[in-house]
Amino acid sequence: MKCPVCQQAMVEKDFGGVKVDVCENGCKGIWFDWFELSKLDEQGEGLGEALREALNYPRENTENRGKIKCPKCGVPMHIHKYKSAKEVNVDECYSCAGFFLDSGELRSIRDSFMSEEEEKKYLDSLLADMPEYNQALADQEKERERAAALLNYTRFMRLSYFIKGK
Repeated sequence: MKCPVCQQAMVEKDFGGVKVDVCENGCKGIWFDWFELSKLDEQGEGLGEALREALNYPRENTENRGKIKCPKCGVPMHIHKYKSAKEVNVDECYSCAGFFLDSGELRSIRDSFMSEEEEKKYLDSLLADMPEYNQALADQEKERERAAALLNYTRFMRLSYFIKGK
């Protein structure tokens, strides 16, 4: 497989039970197939010399490089923040679910990995800044109150249907 950034041949490495492709002779980027990154994104996951080396690569990410193509599918990859590390942009293939991390991004993900509680707080802070979300919450509460009132009313009406002889 060729590196999507520098076109060098990628080498398969074992990061402690997870085999990934590393651009060892080029930009030091790492390719993760479907679900592999989630096995290595937290501190303490994975092991071995190859992982240690990858974690020590300096962070190099050219933000102006634009979209890259998936080395497996050839489709343009999507750039977004990693789900559990709000500071790191990753390249994801929506076709095969692979991830490409630039040099040093794996370490950044592991260093800024958020717990579930931190993720919830971060998401809440993002949603609080969205007026549309706050309006939707208010509308949802009104609908909930309306549904409760209708349920109460229909219970009253249904009671008369179950009493025999009336």
